Amino acid sequence: MEFIDFMKKNFPDLELNPPLFYNWHIGIRFELGVGYRRDDCSQNSPYLKGVYRRAITLFDSLHLPEDEIFVVVNVNDFGDNRSLRRKLNIFSRYIRHQSVLNKLEHMTLPYIIPEDDKDGNYKTHRFVLKCKVSDLRYMPLLKAICNNDMGYEPAIYHDVFFISLKQKTIFHVYDDRGCDLVAASPEDIRHMYDTHNAWILNYDRDEIDQVFR
Repeated sequence: MEFIDFMKKNFPDLELNPPLFYNWHIGIRFELGVGYRRDDCSQNSPYLKGVYRRAITLFDSLHLPEDEIFVVVNVNDFGDNRSLRRKLNIFSRYIRHQSVLNKLEHMTLPYIIPEDDKDGNYKTHRFVLKCKVSDLRYMPLLKAICNNDMGYEPAIYHDVFFISLKQKTIFHVYDDRGCDLVAASPEDIRHMYDTHNAWILNYDRDEIDQVFR
């Protein structure tokens, strides 16, 4: 599989699960949600609009419409098949053409959090779709990912990774709080570090600065 070869070459031994920033030695953790207030976080609130804006801006800064990417979705299976069925919405709703969907590949992996699977009954389904950025309705997709902890629909509760073949980067929005960007080399994302430096999560700033100095 092309995806496996790409990962082995550019991200050897990287576990493709969160927290991505802490699983790899070259990366940036960006803050998406700023000024959260429990009493003012409606779907039209300035807080959530700001989350959407940052997520989309970062994605646009990293990818061009004609760039080829892998869209990778991890679907955890606890034996009830409901999670597996729900994955279909991720691709059918956010991919523009059925001809692209026909390229969807699937693999079954051991559950990605083995310490939570003491009886060995769980597993993780990984779905991989190679497409162009222009094939993807990425704006509503990113918003749905950001909604996963906010209680709004549409929402996506699976981990979705956007992997750029050209940039050799992996972009992962984990929820409304932030997103991780990792790369095969610092130069692949130096422009992201320079352009969006003010959005870097201060908690991890010292570690991130060391990578780019």
